[in-house]
Amino acid sequence: MPTSSQAHEIVEILTSRNQTLSIAESLTGGGLGAALTEIPGSSKVFLGGIISYTTEVKVRELNVSQLTIDAFSVVSEEVAIEMANGARKKFGSTWAIATTGVAGPGDYQGVREGTVWIAIQGPINESILLTLGSGRDGVRTGAISSAIATFARILKA
Repeated sequence: MPTSSQAHEIVEILTSRNQTLSIAESLTGGGLGAALTEIPGSSKVFLGGIISYTTEVKVRELNVSQLTIDAFSVVSEEVAIEMANGARKKFGSTWAIATTGVAGPGDYQGVREGTVWIAIQGPINESILLTLGSGRDGVRTGAISSAIATFARILKA
């Protein structure tokens, strides 16, 4: 499975660089953290994560600005970046990955089902917008796979 091999690469690279990772998840509901912590040795680099499934938790635990949410939507690049920065600050990690989106069924506050934002913050910052299909499970699985693949690519660049 590509996700597993890429997760191994992430752990190996972070370990070799003495760097750490934290995460802030919304639509993936802990799946990203689970995929990363399945890897032996991940405890050396993975500091922790927050499942911020509600807007209130994003604001309270990750210091996402309510003004940002009101201006751009809870499913936006701006919120994903603030989530990642909040996790990075809370855990004191080198890197942070955040996921936010609409898994479905149906749209949410005018945002189409399958819309996903992933933000990576650290020595290199990157955000990606995905439009995924295949129902709720497909959207969540696709978001996890894309987050891992994107972070692995950044680390290898």
